[in-house]
Amino acid sequence: MATVRLKPGHVQPVWAGHPWVYAQAIERVEGGATRGAEVRVVDPRGNFLGRGFYSSGSAIPVRILVRDETTAIDTSFFRARFERALAARQALGIGTSPDTTGYRVVHAEGDGLPGLIVDKFEDVLVVQLLTFGMKEREAMIFEALGQAFRPRAIIDRTPANAAKLEGFTPGQGVVRGENVTTLSFRERALAWTIPFDLGQKTGFYFDQRELRGRVEALSKGKRVLDAYSYIGAFGLAAARGGATEVVSVDESAAAMEVGAECARANDLAGVIRFQRGDARRIMQEAHASFDLAVVDPPRLAPSRGAREQALVQYSKVAELGCRAVKPGGLLVLCSCSAAVDLAALTRALATGAVRANVDAIVLERAFQGADHPVPAAFSEGLYLKALIARVEPRSTRSTAPVTP
Repeated sequence: MATVRLKPGHVQPVWAGHPWVYAQAIERVEGGATRGAEVRVVDPRGNFLGRGFYSSGSAIPVRILVRDETTAIDTSFFRARFERALAARQALGIGTSPDTTGYRVVHAEGDGLPGLIVDKFEDVLVVQLLTFGMKEREAMIFEALGQAFRPRAIIDRTPANAAKLEGFTPGQGVVRGENVTTLSFRERALAWTIPFDLGQKTGFYFDQRELRGRVEALSKGKRVLDAYSYIGAFGLAAARGGATEVVSVDESAAAMEVGAECARANDLAGVIRFQRGDARRIMQEAHASFDLAVVDPPRLAPSRGAREQALVQYSKVAELGCRAVKPGGLLVLCSCSAAVDLAALTRALATGAVRANVDAIVLERAFQGADHPVPAAFSEGLYLKALIARVEPRSTRSTAPVTP
């Protein structure tokens, strides 16, 4: 087994439990590591820190799976990690009720399996293999998933961009079990059926479950905008919560059709309207006509290098969201970009509010759900954050434009 030796000054994060070894932290690789191979990680003095899979040429050449010298990374190892992940969720009440049968059951670093995502849609598992090392071990991973969950089918939906970065060809479609064409599940007693080929993440955004519940609780008697809605999960929550009208907006005609069908299946079609279009234009033209607006754009900062430009975009969508909301109304602003932390998102909201000539008062903050756990030493894992703010007429301070 090859050894990755760290430079002085780069040991503390890994020693404290951070699962990533960055390229700039590596002094040298001893023993000729090949792509996907298991490697040891040691400090400058040779003290053992952990073992993981090697990704040559990556900005993160090693993601650590185990912190001892002896544990074999085989089918039994994966099965044990899967069973532990499931038990951790059941201990929190996730997956123990027929009201919620869809959730994330393996969240990469949060479950000690960096490079692997597994979402559970009742008895169907959807998998993403995000590193070369995980891809090379897909046979044992699929076998272990079968042993731990006894699924009706296992589907590979590894993103093409992630596979390209790691240097492999992603699998697509059913890899074990029955030929599945739709993903059906329940979330908080709402029923969902999504065509397999719709194509967002694994098929659904489970990470926003708790925030959808909060939006539902805040929607009674309100006119609600669900911007960048995908299939309208926030919109359906608002409609069930007693909203007088919900407008869900997305550029995907297919997503709008699926959302409308799910609304009919849940007897909410009379409240929610699905509108294909540009969410920015819809917010611009709303002219303070909504009591509550949920603005959940796609990831604007896929990397740290894109962060500054993304913050400009977040301030713009925040401005448009503020303009769409009535005085005294609520704006829910979300970011799924790990490179944009809560403080940066809050600054973007403040800048957008100034440009809209209103004040935004942050009332609540929200993050990804408990089925998306984050190791204490891995701040990068807290990728999802949201602000719930009250939009008020602006006080007498200057309204001169500012540069973010």
